[in-house]
Amino acid sequence: MTHRPQAAVLLAIAVLLTGCKPDKAVKTAANIDNPAATSAAPAVDPATAATLHGTVSFSGTAPARIPIDMSMDPACALAPGTNLTEQILVAHGHLANVYVYIKSGAPTSSAPASTAPVVLDQKGCRYLPHVIALQQGGTVEFHNSDPTMHNIHMTPTVGSDPAVDISQGPMGAAQTHTFTAPAAMIPVRCNNHPWMSAFINVAPNPWFAVTSADGTFTLPNLPPGTYTVAAVHEKLGEQDIQVTVPAKSNIQANFTFANK
Repeated sequence: MTHRPQAAVLLAIAVLLTGCKPDKAVKTAANIDNPAATSAAPAVDPATAATLHGTVSFSGTAPARIPIDMSMDPACALAPGTNLTEQILVAHGHLANVYVYIKSGAPTSSAPASTAPVVLDQKGCRYLPHVIALQQGGTVEFHNSDPTMHNIHMTPTVGSDPAVDISQGPMGAAQTHTFTAPAAMIPVRCNNHPWMSAFINVAPNPWFAVTSADGTFTLPNLPPGTYTVAAVHEKLGEQDIQVTVPAKSNIQANFTFANK
């Protein structure tokens, strides 16, 4: 009798287990088997480590934030304050919630096992924060601080992990999910409350940030080199710039977005 190679047998088993969706299984296996995706980050020599920082600005008049009607759920309607749209947050010409990371020029690596989870809360029938980022191999811890049922429905982007759909009861226990593939602006929605939205970013290395309310970001402990730095916004798209970072330097990289 002729025996199949072990790899072919394993592939057949994977297809049987995943039914009519083998593509997701293949993507997951590729992430697990990719040494670059699971290796530890190389140590950075403190004698040469540099810092890259900058500001993301907004050109022109920012669109007005619109109040959101949450009356469909009494628990949401009782939340204090006014719930406003969050797509474009501009203060004094500076843009918040922009994901900035080293897109190329740095080795890929996974988050150390000791890395604390990034928390995404559901409070006042909003996701807080609106935009988060973590390194591949890291974990997001989902909380529900509201007295109503919520849902975390993540739609995969190109090359990202498969879709995830998690429900949480009122004030329910935290749930976690580990992200294995780099991706930018993975959309998160609540099936129960259609106005709720957030975005999860998964970096291929430890050099990433989300701009704060004043539009600033900092990428510390960066080894000297030439890098492509990307800035990604949920509505305004992506901008890439190339930066050469000398040893022990403090380099600035700024971006400017305009409304489309």
